[in-house]
Amino acid sequence: MTASDIPLTTGQTDQGGEGQRFMGYTVYDSLVEWDLSKADEPSGLVSGLATSWAVDATDKTKWTFKLRAGVKFHDGSPLTADTIIWNLDKLLKQDAPQFDPRQSAQGKSRIPAVASYKALDTLTLEITTKSPDATLPYQLSWITISSPANWEAQGKSWDAVAQKPSGTGPWKLESGFTPRERAELTPNKEYWDAKRVPKLDKLVLIPLPEPNTRVAALRSGEVDWIEAPAPDSVASLKDAGFAIVTNSYPHNWTWHLSRVEGSPWNDIRVRKAANLAVDRDGLKELLGGLMIPAEGFMPPNHQWFGNPTFKPSYNVEEAKKLMAEAGYGPDKRIRTRVIISSSGSGQMLPLQMNEYIQQTLAEIGIDIEYEVADWNTVINIWRAGAKDASSKGATAINYSYFIQDPFTGLIRHLQCNLAPPAGTNWGYYCDPEMDALFDKVRNTFDTAEQDKVLQQVHEKYVNEALFLMVTHDVNPRAMSKKVKGFVQAQNWFQDFSAITVEE
Repeated sequence: MTASDIPLTTGQTDQGGEGQRFMGYTVYDSLVEWDLSKADEPSGLVSGLATSWAVDATDKTKWTFKLRAGVKFHDGSPLTADTIIWNLDKLLKQDAPQFDPRQSAQGKSRIPAVASYKALDTLTLEITTKSPDATLPYQLSWITISSPANWEAQGKSWDAVAQKPSGTGPWKLESGFTPRERAELTPNKEYWDAKRVPKLDKLVLIPLPEPNTRVAALRSGEVDWIEAPAPDSVASLKDAGFAIVTNSYPHNWTWHLSRVEGSPWNDIRVRKAANLAVDRDGLKELLGGLMIPAEGFMPPNHQWFGNPTFKPSYNVEEAKKLMAEAGYGPDKRIRTRVIISSSGSGQMLPLQMNEYIQQTLAEIGIDIEYEVADWNTVINIWRAGAKDASSKGATAINYSYFIQDPFTGLIRHLQCNLAPPAGTNWGYYCDPEMDALFDKVRNTFDTAEQDKVLQQVHEKYVNEALFLMVTHDVNPRAMSKKVKGFVQAQNWFQDFSAITVEE
């Protein structure tokens, strides 16, 4: 893994999308999940612990979820509607005995639509949203379900649960783990989906945040499979017989810009100038071709891309002209601080890439000072918001975003009332026109019509240069030729169940 530590094991993982990939959808399941079985088309939502869900035709705030019968947690206790309620309470109700601040910090912001919930019978759950919200199934895909009975058995201690967790997923974590070193997962032979019972005897997770260290571990045989190999190692790895697998997926690599008072990014001319000052083709060369240059917040071929009139491209003269119009020049430069990570899920090569951007922005009069932290610390700063002391006055934060669904990809970043602590609108952006578009997304339950509204949202993202839009990753993995059966889905998450390793 590119993470510097084992993701939180109790249910709601930390370490961003990588945590969900390795310790979420392995040990646990969600009500709604992603189809990870195909590499040649984008993933869609599929049934997980819920076999079906529907919104009430007369009251669009009420949803009914039918649960899968016969599902058991790793400790043998049964899945029921009450166990789902217990899990929602552990995230949302601070007075609940099982409330866990660590898991709540990871999960609460994922489900802002949820107002209340109740069991209609043993296997039927009703969730009521604060207002009509067609994105609820996407939100619930983030919420992984852990065993209430196991929490009781472990003395009602989440620290104890961390050493002996119990989910319903295809993998078990039975023998504990060593923080920052390794976690060993074994197959759940009684998993409810026979097609996804793991074929391997074990799956060992090792956090190695430094790309060259990961490559060395692969070459030496210490590991069989790595995320994000160093770009300059790809050719030699191929020559040595290792497989390199890539695929497009819903990802971007941006600077999320602060819009608090005094931020230089409040001027659209400065935001556009910065977007025109980044040499994305030069970055692609730096990354050995393992990127798609950004033309917007979404990838160019995405169904929500639309037809923006502004295109982030490399045009230094136009960038300097915009800076001059904004009142900046050789004698008046912008000096500001940006928070970046040293590694992390989806962060690609953040140190090298940000050094490159620092040089190109300096050409147009924007001098950047970096505040470097490990990925999990950066996530915590992002959740706290640009006004929090942890941001140390920074006016941007470098973040690789999961852009797989309407809420997580677009709405959560910019809705007025989702500024911290209510959500992850880190920069405190607020525009009633954007909020009106978001409301329209939520109230459009027909997918094709919803896509048209999302195109309008994305056009506004790009035309107003609301982020520094840099690149999209192609999610490279390198693996031993002994590894068979891995299908790289066009998704942040992956299924490890079908993998085998030849002797």
